[in-house]
Amino acid sequence: SSDVVNPGNNLHVSGISLRVEDRDLEELFSKYGKVLKSQLMRDPHTRDPRGFGFVTMETAEEAEAAIAGLHGTELMGKPLSVEK
Repeated sequence: SSDVVNPGNNLHVSGISLRVEDRDLEELFSKYGKVLKSQLMRDPHTRDPRGFGFVTMETAEEAEAAIAGLHGTELMGKPLSVEK
């Protein structure tokens, strides 16, 4: 097994509404496969969400499906950007 930094299943998600919680993100992405990890980035001091996060899918194919299905779609009124 090779130690590739991004095997293609790790997604960067931005344009996230500040009302979105980690579980909302996980629920959304789980329509496209198994979510291994979903993490909204927060300010370390205020704990306020910073509007972006990361989602790790089980496979690169599931990640591709999530990009195809979710990039540009609205979540709580804001269009998401989903990229590798």
